[in-house]
Amino acid sequence: MPEGPASIHDAVVVGGGVVGCAVFRALVLAGLDAVLIERGADLLSGASKGNSAILHTGFDAPPGSLELACMQEGYAEYLAIRRPLGLPLLETAAVLVAWTPEEVAALPAIVAKAHRNGVAGVRPLEPDELRRREPNLADGALGAVLIPGEHVIDPWSAPLAYALQGIANGGAVRRRTALESGRLSAGTWRLVTTAGPLAARLVVNCAGLFGDLVEAIARPSPFSIRPRKGQFVVFDKPAARLVSSIILPVPTARTKGVLLARTVFGNLLVGPTAEEQEDREAAATDGVTLERLVQRARQLVPALADQPVTATYAGLRPATAASDYLIEALPDSGWITVAGIRSTGLTAAHGTAGQVCRLVERHFRPVQPLPAPLWTPVPNLAEDGPRPWRSGGSGAIVCHCELVTGGEIEAALGGPLPAGDLGGLKRRTRCLMGRCQGFYCSAKVAALAGDRLAPRLGDTMK
Repeated sequence: MPEGPASIHDAVVVGGGVVGCAVFRALVLAGLDAVLIERGADLLSGASKGNSAILHTGFDAPPGSLELACMQEGYAEYLAIRRPLGLPLLETAAVLVAWTPEEVAALPAIVAKAHRNGVAGVRPLEPDELRRREPNLADGALGAVLIPGEHVIDPWSAPLAYALQGIANGGAVRRRTALESGRLSAGTWRLVTTAGPLAARLVVNCAGLFGDLVEAIARPSPFSIRPRKGQFVVFDKPAARLVSSIILPVPTARTKGVLLARTVFGNLLVGPTAEEQEDREAAATDGVTLERLVQRARQLVPALADQPVTATYAGLRPATAASDYLIEALPDSGWITVAGIRSTGLTAAHGTAGQVCRLVERHFRPVQPLPAPLWTPVPNLAEDGPRPWRSGGSGAIVCHCELVTGGEIEAALGGPLPAGDLGGLKRRTRCLMGRCQGFYCSAKVAALAGDRLAPRLGDTMK
């Protein structure tokens, strides 16, 4: 039943992307009664569901920026909590490769910036050392830079783990709950949502692609969201053996460019593009752009000519006109703004949450960290860790491409935060995400899910 306005929470976090989940977790662990609301049927319904899954060091971030500070704090926090939360880390490192004399000329400045940002170990690679490290890379590389700390993580299990830990320690998550309006009265926000009223002493705007619209509830928004689409191509699992590192291009002023990276799920990823658009929700792929990505990948690694593409997807980034993150408190309004968290947000999520907690303590109330928080590890989805199909104790395999068992699907449909839609089920289990893209297993998955997903899973298969 919708909660009445008489119940006043310490904080409502708006937006269930990776940043919102991390902020929610941090506030709960800091002793606040916090509620996370998400307009979609499941977490990660917006920008956070489509990204490159890189844990960034911040080697190329603007020196002295808030983005850099959040990335480096977030990086350290992820490493500190990943084991108790059951989160994977694929230690790949990265090589940034120069193919032209102009790109070679840019390498010393990249190394210098990395050192200025405190990222130790970044150093030049001569072409012969690059060849030994990446023997399948195309001929013609003129130079490179090694970034040892750049790694790959699971972009979906991490925010799920953050939300689950928040719930286990007293917080609440409400999906299908869009914020429509709000009014500040006597120090309390009276919020109108599609799922009923909410009341809170503090609102934290982590609404991502809708952040400027939510911000207008508190003030004339000082920023406008400019959705930036990135398209990706996923090569089949045998392709992953062709590279060891994350292969980065020399960045431009507008974009970090197209990269090649293994995934924790055993595939090889190429992308993203950087395309401005107006639509905040549709992230469509197009054949011409995808073919360009495939061709670029095969230029970088010629052996990819023999490897099939398994999947394609696109994600939107909530870019603004500003070159840095916007994280600030409105002390007289019981409001904290978190906006412009772009492609680095997966890494920076915990650093952003740390910034929010410090603003809470500085402007609103003291925090009292929980002395013994509960830890809620999530099931492992990474290829280098134990999977239920190997032990045989989780039922028969339902999705043979990704080796997902019926027990895993049942578990994802239950518990304190069950999958709310088909996308949420896929992100929790990897089902329907393999070579056949659900051609062989969708009927079995639909039968298991029944009416527990919205819209009904079987309807999405028509």
